[in-house]
Amino acid sequence: MTLRFLRLLACQLLLALACAQAHAADGVDVTRARIEATEDGYKLDAAYSFELNPSVEDAIHHGVSLYFTTEVRLTRPRWYWRDEKAASAKQTIRIWYNVLTRQYNVLTLGSVQQSFPTLEDALFLIRRPSRWVIAQKSALTPGETYDVSLRMGMNREYLSKPIQVNAVSNAGWRLSSDTKTFKYKAE
Repeated sequence: MTLRFLRLLACQLLLALACAQAHAADGVDVTRARIEATEDGYKLDAAYSFELNPSVEDAIHHGVSLYFTTEVRLTRPRWYWRDEKAASAKQTIRIWYNVLTRQYNVLTLGSVQQSFPTLEDALFLIRRPSRWVIAQKSALTPGETYDVSLRMGMNREYLSKPIQVNAVSNAGWRLSSDTKTFKYKAE
């Protein structure tokens, strides 16, 4: 009985998502990106600006987990050969709605889960994530200049297969930033 109910609920959710009008999101804008040298290593301080379209918000309200992944790559330019890959890092943040507690939960994979009463509060943690180590102190040579490329977006690979099918065909589910590049002189 319970399995049958869950299947029916999943089918209704998929149908609702497939029939929903797609309002294309403007994408993700990287509003701030800088690297700080600390005792722990080099940390990324970034902020993003984006809005979820109604079909994505509706999916969250129905308990679908969304994953946002930030990718950082540091390379050192060389004139005589390909650029040297100094470091790369990836951080994924999961957001979902718990219907029983009526709380939005945000989890940075490998870290502590936090709960919020509103979607806007939960999205604030995704838009302004805490600083995280992207490279150890020994990975970069002090005084050298590195090219940094930063990209953030919704990772559709973590979605369940039925929702992935809808996400591929729906422009509102393609939420990602252009690659932001800047220079950083290691300290």
